[in-house]
Amino acid sequence: MAEPPVRVDEVRVLDGPNLYFARPAIKVSLHLPGYLDLRRTEAEALASRLGMRSARPGKRGTALRQRFVMRLLRTVTRRLGTEIGAGRLGVRVRAGRSAADVVIAFPWVHRTRGRVAGEQIGAVLAGLLDAPLRADEVIEAAAAVILEAPDGPGPSVITPTVPVASVTGTNGKTTTTRLLAHMCMTAGLTTAWSSTDGVVVMGETKEEGDFSGPAGARAVLETPGLDIGILETARGGMLLKGMGVTTNDVSVVTNVSADHLGLQGIDTLDQLAEVKAIVTTVTKPQGWVVLNGDDPRVWAMHFGIRAKPWALSLDPGSPALWESINAGGRGITVLDGEIVVLSPNGDPDRLVRIVDVPMTMSGLSRNNIANALAGAAAALGLGVPRSAVIEGLRTFAPDPEHNWGRLNTYTLPLEGGGRATVIMDMAHNEAGLESLLEVARGLAAPGGAVRLSLGCAGDRADEAVVSMGEIAGHGADEVVLKIAEHYLRGRDPEALLGLFREGLAKVGVLDVPGYGTELASFRALVPHTLDGDVIALMCHAERAEVDRWIREHGGKVDDARAIRRKVVSARGEHELEGEIAAVWALDDEDARIAAAQRLVDQHPGDPRLLHELAGTKDSAGDEQGAIGLYEAALAAGLKEPHRHRAQIQLASSLRVVGRPEDAAALIARVLESRPHNTAALVLRALVQADLGQERQAVADLIRATLEGTTDTETQAYRRALRAYADELAPVPPAPSAGG
Repeated sequence: MAEPPVRVDEVRVLDGPNLYFARPAIKVSLHLPGYLDLRRTEAEALASRLGMRSARPGKRGTALRQRFVMRLLRTVTRRLGTEIGAGRLGVRVRAGRSAADVVIAFPWVHRTRGRVAGEQIGAVLAGLLDAPLRADEVIEAAAAVILEAPDGPGPSVITPTVPVASVTGTNGKTTTTRLLAHMCMTAGLTTAWSSTDGVVVMGETKEEGDFSGPAGARAVLETPGLDIGILETARGGMLLKGMGVTTNDVSVVTNVSADHLGLQGIDTLDQLAEVKAIVTTVTKPQGWVVLNGDDPRVWAMHFGIRAKPWALSLDPGSPALWESINAGGRGITVLDGEIVVLSPNGDPDRLVRIVDVPMTMSGLSRNNIANALAGAAAALGLGVPRSAVIEGLRTFAPDPEHNWGRLNTYTLPLEGGGRATVIMDMAHNEAGLESLLEVARGLAAPGGAVRLSLGCAGDRADEAVVSMGEIAGHGADEVVLKIAEHYLRGRDPEALLGLFREGLAKVGVLDVPGYGTELASFRALVPHTLDGDVIALMCHAERAEVDRWIREHGGKVDDARAIRRKVVSARGEHELEGEIAAVWALDDEDARIAAAQRLVDQHPGDPRLLHELAGTKDSAGDEQGAIGLYEAALAAGLKEPHRHRAQIQLASSLRVVGRPEDAAALIARVLESRPHNTAALVLRALVQADLGQERQAVADLIRATLEGTTDTETQAYRRALRAYADELAPVPPAPSAGG
């Protein structure tokens, strides 16, 4: 069957501010191959009939012809508007994915008549291709149909009567929304908010589900006694229905990164940024637009706003901060480890230290630092008292109570002994996965592994899924795949897993198993997990089930102190690193021992502090007193990089008190894992001399020196020197396979 020359693919009613207008609009998607295929003379004649001057149709099927059709469509729509008495009708026209695809939008006042007008545009375009008909006749006939249609209801978009903040962005929307609501509630304000998880009033979920569109806005703003409304505003709602409010007092754009591209006509990051910018265009002139100055596409939105700009940046030297301030706006950043507000006149206003903001994971999560800056700026822009903003930052934690499903961190005891960290996060795209892996690596103990359960919704582009596979293969030590059945959105599960495996294979990760549920994938990782490892779970559908399983198996949610301790430990440090340094800064040996003892008394059983106390006694010549403390520290689970150091120090003390055999056994264990440790090699030689094995000691030192030297001259004598070592003490033969 031949393709029709004009096809109306969709007539969509947009109830609120949208991609085309800051008021309700009708969007018409058209497929017009008949206009692309017109001969140039026919196209010129049609333009003349419509009164279009200097029309240049271009060749058939070209982009230039598409631009001609867009101009023609604008002319036709405005003439139709004049015919029905709409005056000079506002019209926006956009190119579609192919040269034959065009989108047109115009404002509406009455729903039914507006929809009929959208439908009649297709009828007019089809009629204009019928040569015997005059253009006026076609337009008049369509106008008569529109005028006969009932008015229908007016727009349902709400004009808020209380302060409203709209929050959008690719990542961080929900976290920023929740943080902002937490600050408002801390100030004693009756607060309601909507997000992808539901509608919440004063911390109590009223409706579950994705309410990041107009339905969520209505539910929030109809809350009795409301003081402040906070609306997470997602791209889908804005594209399909428009915004749910006519204006807002504060808008926030967290970032723009690849997500859901290829849907609803949004194929590029620039197009996605244009959609996200809708919330900024309806912010009141006296309000604030909070923009991520570290994201060029987001910061560029300040050119199209009427409100005052408020830039956020993790870099205190960011040009966006100064541009915002010079334009009469504000900035917020991190300066000397503190969140500070910058204004045109006055010194930086220091709010709180980053390490005292739990959601930042002691500064580990750069994304959540940015979200903290966004939330603080938005709260201050809404007029929330400064004290409540600070208290909100101090008390909003990355736990199931405050931020369910976003970097929720647990400690899980393991059957084989030890403990692992579990992170459950909504990470749903490349940027989210990279952030999750960054946090996971920052929480893993030295030498610990990161084990990842990888998955995403089915409506991601193939390229995005493959890319996530590559990111996972680079960033995790073990990967399993999982399916979230509810989020497949028409995608074949095996095809989705295949794309992940394709990306993993690109970085050499093969034979990756897949599981039918998120809980099953998580449980598959647990048996492989060792003390100090991290399990990172991209969890979308089964958060409650995973949370329940962890708790039933003795796991506990990490508080801010526990997270801080893990972050410090992952760096090979201790949370009392400053106090430990102060101990060793003391010149008096007795004072040093006494200070170390006080730390142990205040934190009994802490292996690192036991190790430091042992060291103070050792350095004071009390090797006998040090031995028991070194042994206690090792038995309590002292971790690297201090564990092997304690073993070497213990071996040295054992040698001094006349126990060379015990010292030799301990040194051998150190050298199994660290064969080139110079201190251990030298100490082994001393112990060998104590045991009457001087020739063996010299031979082993020669061999160790030859293994470790980079001196080219010495290398020239390598064979001869090794032969001399073998003459002193031959290398014992390796044990046979059967022995």
